[in-house]
This record gives sequence, structure tokens and C-alpha cells, in this order.
Amino acid sequence: MPEPYDPLQPGDREAIAPTGQGGPMDLAIEEAESLEKDLSPNGPGPQEKPRSLWSDAWHQLRRNPVFLISSLLILFLVVISIWPQLIASGDPLQCDLSKSQQGSEPGHPFGYDTQGCDVYTRTVYGARASITVGICATVGAALLGSLLGGLAGFFGGWWDALLSRVADIFFGIPVVLGGLVFLSVVTSTTVWPVVGFIVLLGWPQIARIARGSVITAKQNDYVQAARALGAGSGRMLLRHVTPNAVAPVIVVATIALGTYIALEATLSFLGVGLRPPTVSWGIDISNAAPQIRNAPHMLLWPAGALSLTVLAFIMLGDAVRDALDPKLR
Repeated sequence: MPEPYDPLQPGDREAIAPTGQGGPMDLAIEEAESLEKDLSPNGPGPQEKPRSLWSDAWHQLRRNPVFLISSLLILFLVVISIWPQLIASGDPLQCDLSKSQQGSEPGHPFGYDTQGCDVYTRTVYGARASITVGICATVGAALLGSLLGGLAGFFGGWWDALLSRVADIFFGIPVVLGGLVFLSVVTSTTVWPVVGFIVLLGWPQIARIARGSVITAKQNDYVQAARALGAGSGRMLLRHVTPNAVAPVIVVATIALGTYIALEATLSFLGVGLRPPTVSWGIDISNAAPQIRNAPHMLLWPAGALSLTVLAFIMLGDAVRDALDPKLR
């Protein structure tokens, strides 16, 4: 005689059979089955670990067309500044006066300048000086400004007051006028006097941003908890404050890089920046300005390359700012 069916006892038959009517009992059974699959060893694992600020920013940047376009353009500019021979086989200092101000011809698509130099070759080689000045000046200003501003914001007191007054003095110096005075007494033809001048006037802006970021970061609960647990000032500054205060500095420095390249070209145009035989877009623009009516191609190509480079770095800075600032998402 068969035993009576007991739904509470395990067996080959289901404890609760689906009704097939799509009612609440069927829904409860489906939810139980899905929960059983999730909890089974072969089911899906735990949820992914939440992304950090940097990984989340990189995740967004990879999908931003502005970032991709500007990054590819900057990568191209950096490559040709290191190896200009890849796309220009001529010598930027080799000139032929018999071809002065002539237009484009086969092998010389940008024509010639007043001295008979190939404008295309000089435009390609001019990227080296501009990129070098921009990167070196940005790194120098960012390191110096971050160090001074970070220490002032973290320790405060007389150091903070002294740095603020010194920064105000540098903010009061006109950039172009300061360059005319400072660089007019320099006889070097290398890029380092220009880099030093830009760092000298560029660090206060970075220092002010770093100071504000550090003051905001050191007030967070995890910093106060580390202080309560006995962590030293150096450990708190390096492990807890700096990683959470560096994002605004990176954004400002990226945008400032394009500004520094334009500043170098301005100083070279005025005759106090880079000097021949250094090949620079600012020098070529200065030489082409008096002949803009007779030979506009001399001005068009170096000025266009300069504008495109500055625009690329500004676009990159805007994309990084949007990715690192959660309020803009």
C-alpha cells in the first residue's frame, strides 16, 4: 500500500507542484528557484567590487570621444616631436634664397618662407620645442606648486600665511611684461630659460588649487580616524590626503599645458623667448607676420599647428575634469 504523500518530506516528487495558472504560487516557486541558483556553488558569484574614483574616471574617459580624439592628436604630436624624421626628411635649417616666399610645389606642400626654408619641415620640427617647453614647464610648476600648496594647506599657521602672501606677489606680475624683463637679459638659445620663467610664474596657480584640495581632504572622517589612531603627519599626508587631493591639480595642470605652449609662442614672437637657430612656431610666426599679404602660407601653417596643439590639450583637460568631478556626471 503506497505511503501518503507528505510535502514536508524530501523525495523525488516536488514539495509544491506548480499550478500552471501563473498565479502567486507559481511566482513564488520561480523566485525560490532563482534564489537557489544564485546560492548554488555553480551560480554567479558575488557582485563586482565598486570602482574607485580613478577606475571610474578611466571607465568614463574611454567612452568620451573628446578624450579619444585629443589623446590621439597629442600622441601624434609627441611622436613627431621626438622623431620628426618620420614625416619630414628635410633639414629645417637648409634654405635656398632663390625660392624665397614661393608657394607649394611637389615635395614641398607648404611652400617656402622668406629665407627659402621649407615651411613644412620647419612646422614639423617646431613641434619639438613647443611640446618640450609645455611638458617641462607643466611638470615643474605642478611639482613645485603641489609641494608648497600641499604643505601650506596641511600644516596651516604661519607657513600658510607666508605662502599666500608670496603667491599674491607673483599673481601681481603681468606674464608678458615679466617675460620681456626677465628673458631679455638671457642670452641662451635653449628652451630652459623659458621653462624656468614659466615655472616661476606658473606655480602659484597650482599651489592655490593644491592648498584648497588638501584643506578639504584633511577634514574627512578617515583622516581624523587615522589621526586618532596615532598616525603621523607624514603618513597621513602621503597615504590619506594626497591621493584624494591630487585630482584637481591634474586637471588644472593639463589645461595649463596648452596655455604654456601658447605663452612660449607669444614670447618667441616678441623676440625674448626661443631664439634662432632653435626652430619654433613662435619664431616662424614672427618672421611671417610682415609678409602676411604677399605670402600668407608662411603664417598659416605654423599658426594652425600651434592652435591645433593648444586646442588638443585644452580638450584633454576638459575631458579629464568631467571624468574626475562627480558633480559633472
